[in-house]
Amino acid sequence: MQNVISNYIAGQWTPSTGKETVEIINPATEEVIGLSPLGKAEDVNSAVQAATKAFLQWSQTPVIDRVQPLFKLKMLLEENIDFISTLIVQENGKTFKEAKGDILRGIQMVETACGMPSLMMGEALQNIANEIDCTATRRPLGVFAAITPFNFPAMVPFWFWPFAVAAGNTFVLKPSERVPLTQMFIFELIEKVGFPPGVINLVHGAVDVVNALCDHPQIEGISFVGSTAVAKHVYTKGTSSGKRVQALGGAKNYMVLMPDASMESSVKAMVDSCYGCAGERCLAGSILIGVGEAYSTLKNEVLKQVKNVVTGNGLDSKTTLGPVISKQAKQRIIADIETAIKEGAEILIDGRQSKHVSGYFLEPTVLDNIRPGTLMATKEIFGPVIGLMKANSLEEAIEILNSSNYANTTSLFTNSGKAAREFSARVSPTMVGINLGVPAPMAFFSFGGAKESFFGDVKVHGSSACEFFTERHTTMIRWFNEEGDQEVSPLWKN
Repeated sequence: MQNVISNYIAGQWTPSTGKETVEIINPATEEVIGLSPLGKAEDVNSAVQAATKAFLQWSQTPVIDRVQPLFKLKMLLEENIDFISTLIVQENGKTFKEAKGDILRGIQMVETACGMPSLMMGEALQNIANEIDCTATRRPLGVFAAITPFNFPAMVPFWFWPFAVAAGNTFVLKPSERVPLTQMFIFELIEKVGFPPGVINLVHGAVDVVNALCDHPQIEGISFVGSTAVAKHVYTKGTSSGKRVQALGGAKNYMVLMPDASMESSVKAMVDSCYGCAGERCLAGSILIGVGEAYSTLKNEVLKQVKNVVTGNGLDSKTTLGPVISKQAKQRIIADIETAIKEGAEILIDGRQSKHVSGYFLEPTVLDNIRPGTLMATKEIFGPVIGLMKANSLEEAIEILNSSNYANTTSLFTNSGKAAREFSARVSPTMVGINLGVPAPMAFFSFGGAKESFFGDVKVHGSSACEFFTERHTTMIRWFNEEGDQEVSPLWKN
């Protein structure tokens, strides 16, 4: 019998009040490796009360002291990187190399948050009016929360809480109920680094916990990553209760190949983008557009590259494509492939039948003749499926990708500076790659899409994190002498 994992509230491991559980399943073996509780509003309230109490002292702690636990955490994460990577593979299914990239990206977030003493620095100006000075500072607001997805169990939580607590806030994290074991271990490390009880809390659950976080009156802001449908729900519910919200939703990422591109290396990067992490990432390529004569080369190179893909357990060093997250996800992706075929797509490589007896495996799939407006051209498949399209010009390719309701990321492969400049200036997605398959901004740059890929006003990590997790306070100052008269001008004015 598997043990039910616990919440972490006020510095203590605490059983959930929820009696129902969901199985944590290894997607490669279908083995049940744990049980995650479906928490209740009472769990959220306990965590928020602990965070509210901790905020009183933590917000007054000097910022240079607030980042010291993060320096210690960074070292512990690096010491345990292989163990954490293995946990990620076991509960998520991605390859060990991809899992290691997951935690390495998370460590980069911690590193950047350690710079909060500089990120939070304010502004000052003397004599904004006669004998009046002005200062502008950043202050923490209170309790924040994050609701994070299954596809990056280590990295995505680090997009939020290190910045929030370094800025002087306190935090409640709800990881995906499908992949909570990575965060369980990371919180064991957090226990060791010296955060006061209640500064950072962990609550497990699903819909009830999400709604309780959105509704709780003592939570100042919510961060979310997941599907567009749930992002809209969190944004609407959170903002209606007066919260700051940044909600990252789905994506449909188009990649464009120009005739002047370096063909072999470009197509390899495109295929890696589509199949990396089994296509279960918001920056994954989905539709590959060949412009003019590049289309036939694109098609041939994709078919050649796909032959090199090896499906299997992510702990096997030969594996380049792991399983998708669940049986339901596999069934949904197969149904989407079948719909695409009915809508006129030609199947060049059919990955619906896997060679693996157990596990939620799909082999690579390639579909040709994708038409604008069809399901394959509009829906986020979130699986190892490539769609091929042809455009007669760069302008037509831009029109196709800009017609999408999503606008997360896009890439152009070319050796033309003119084409790259035009592409970057005209596309709707707000994260653009030039000769890059996965244009993921580093931790010190901001991250986030547009249209139905992002709901909110302030993006995540980088300087945007400081903006989201703090509030500007402006103070104007005039001094008087002992007689109550305005101070005389300083010597330098004489």
